[in-house]
Amino acid sequence: MATDIKDTTHPVDSAAVMRLLPARPRLLALGEPTHGEEALLDLRNDLFRQLVEEEGYRTIAIESDCVRGLIVDDHITSGTGTLDEVMERGFSHDWGASAANRELVRWMGHFNEGRPASDRLRFAGFDGPLEIAAAESPRQALTALHDHLAARVDEALLPCTRETLDELLGADDRWTEPAAMMDPARSVGRSADAAELRLLTDELTALLDAQTPHLLATTSRDERDRAHLYARTALGLLRYHHAMADPSPSRMTRLCTQRDLLMADNLLALAARGPALVHAHNSHLQRGKSTMRMWEGPVEWWGAGALVSAELGEGYGFLATALGTIRHQGVDAPPPDTLEGLLYALPPESCVVDARRLATTLGTTPPEPRASPWFGYAPLDPARLADSDGLVFVKDVRRN
Repeated sequence: MATDIKDTTHPVDSAAVMRLLPARPRLLALGEPTHGEEALLDLRNDLFRQLVEEEGYRTIAIESDCVRGLIVDDHITSGTGTLDEVMERGFSHDWGASAANRELVRWMGHFNEGRPASDRLRFAGFDGPLEIAAAESPRQALTALHDHLAARVDEALLPCTRETLDELLGADDRWTEPAAMMDPARSVGRSADAAELRLLTDELTALLDAQTPHLLATTSRDERDRAHLYARTALGLLRYHHAMADPSPSRMTRLCTQRDLLMADNLLALAARGPALVHAHNSHLQRGKSTMRMWEGPVEWWGAGALVSAELGEGYGFLATALGTIRHQGVDAPPPDTLEGLLYALPPESCVVDARRLATTLGTTPPEPRASPWFGYAPLDPARLADSDGLVFVKDVRRN
């Protein structure tokens, strides 16, 4: 059995990854089972460099605020801002403090020097300006969409003025009310103002679509793509706040669903631009349903990867990642009868596994699921092994 399993493993490089796939995918998704481990981000960076140099990939998208990501993209494509400023302002979830993320941005900017615009690397966040427990005001995205249209179309076509939006939006702190996570009644998401803003966002988005010939003739495609990003983000935030105000038992399912819907829409927009490496938690990128246990009980929803895979078919590739140990978090060597334990017994420090071949080798009785003593690490479900195109396994994760 050990020899059979070893035969399914390969070094982690772009050539080995591409051999696992029927064709070069528009979106190659690399999941991670935990956040904040620099070793996993270094591995991601190495794979992205190889995909750029050997497979023609030109975009990386990470689980970070899609609007803030524009700051990073401007920096690497046109040198806007200093690296310190970009790391401070261009990332959400504190990802800007990561040394590996800093090195990624530095390398991408260096790669782009002297290259024509069509051959430059691009950076994108594909998460919304939100986290499960909170979401930002839609002000930035909605007013940016309005400003884009107001500068380019007849004023009479606009459904409202900027002043009307400001009045309906009110103070930003009513959108970011921390108590709304536990008390739906504290959310502004189902107020009359929020309902009117959602209608106006729909009308502004429709105007953006209706003016496509004019906008393409008078502005760049990049600027139009940004306007669509603002439209998606404004609507996504308003939907999220609406779900935040939901008092029903399905509230958490709605919140998780709305977040991943926005992620999926952002990823599909990137897929239309060219091949991209996508990096986020396994739960957002897997093809099967995502699950999470909350204080209200288990939650189940279709994540971004499942939604995008349904749209793109072979244009979407997914590599899950599993780990052996994270000893600084109390995750010690996996039991030998688990999937991670079987891989941990092999010599390589890291490898990419032919997931479907491994599933066949293991037969109809999958290994025992692993239980993690730390909530921050989500072990791979052995029953879902064949849903991945490949499995990246890292034997030991250590803090530098």
